[in-house]
Amino acid sequence: MTSASGGADMVDWNLAVATATRLMRPGPEVSRAEAAAVVAELRRHALAAEEHVRAFTGMRSSSLAQAAATPVLVVDRPGWVRANVAGFRTVVQPLVEKLQARRTGGAAAGVFGTVGEKATGIEVGALLAFLSTKVLGQYETFAPAEPSLETPDSPAALFDKPRLGPEGPGPGRLLLVAPNIVHVERELDVDPSDFRLWVCLHEETHRTQFTAVPWLRDHIQSEVQSFLAETDVDPGALLDRLRDAAGSLGGLPGVGGRESASSANLLEIVQSPSQREILGRLTAVMSLLEGHADVVMDGVGPAVVPTVAEIREKFQQRRDRGANRLDLLLRRLLGMDAKLRQYQDGAVFVRGVVEQVGMEGFNRVWTSPNTLPTKEEIHDPTAWVARVAR
Repeated sequence: MTSASGGADMVDWNLAVATATRLMRPGPEVSRAEAAAVVAELRRHALAAEEHVRAFTGMRSSSLAQAAATPVLVVDRPGWVRANVAGFRTVVQPLVEKLQARRTGGAAAGVFGTVGEKATGIEVGALLAFLSTKVLGQYETFAPAEPSLETPDSPAALFDKPRLGPEGPGPGRLLLVAPNIVHVERELDVDPSDFRLWVCLHEETHRTQFTAVPWLRDHIQSEVQSFLAETDVDPGALLDRLRDAAGSLGGLPGVGGRESASSANLLEIVQSPSQREILGRLTAVMSLLEGHADVVMDGVGPAVVPTVAEIREKFQQRRDRGANRLDLLLRRLLGMDAKLRQYQDGAVFVRGVVEQVGMEGFNRVWTSPNTLPTKEEIHDPTAWVARVAR
């Protein structure tokens, strides 16, 4: 597969999709009628959640056209993979161009490029297969522009089928992964309708964040592009960083029963110092967004989700319980533990600010990039209040 610029790509994206689809575990067993009912209810709940979130937060989309341009898609696991591959292609294009510029001409380089793209495609596919069973919902900030969806093929015609791309960047879209939602609600033994609305409240909060704050997407995109621009494509430098960090992976939780001295995941290992600085800012933003969604979900929940207390308790127990050793290893290497900390740290920050200055005062966080919390302020709400809200 070639990139939009016409050169060789660094990933065979078609192979990534095929690999993920082949490796992913099947979803829960449901009849066609049950699946249709789940999809229909998720669509209704997503629509209802939009008004609940806006009423609770006081956030409104900057325009009706912008809100309409960020669709809600109900997908199965292969659909989630296709959507993420399309997003990956959009966001990593600058890195692809950087690698293309480094390549030398000649037949040997061409053969190496083809082999490398296929190998990376298999690796990306295996990663997506693992993640495809973990995600309940996702707001795709870097979704490609997509005026229409592909016509779904039977028997998956119940689900939206995102295009693989590569269109230009679009305004974003919300994905709800129906099989995973059903799997978790069964595992927790909670009221299905309540759980589906509860999930929609969290994910719709993300959609509201980006439609109500026009500069937010461009700010995050700028930070991500800066991160990619700082990527060192010199194999020797990368090997040096991997060699320096190799010892840290021996102490993963569940492997030998001790904590790693550096607690590094794969992303941290390959970073340059400037990338760590950028990632610190991105971590603060993502902690804010995830924590805000958790706070909104729990704030709205008691009024519209009768069994919200039971759902939250069981869901938190599930998070704390973790999984088998292999699962824990993969979570650590991929930085998924850090993702869970973002929920926790961000929620503490949002609650701390709201307690001091109320929701209206908290909403000053959306004024500009300068009013976003720093990495230090995420752990010190009072410092942010002193700097911004007062």
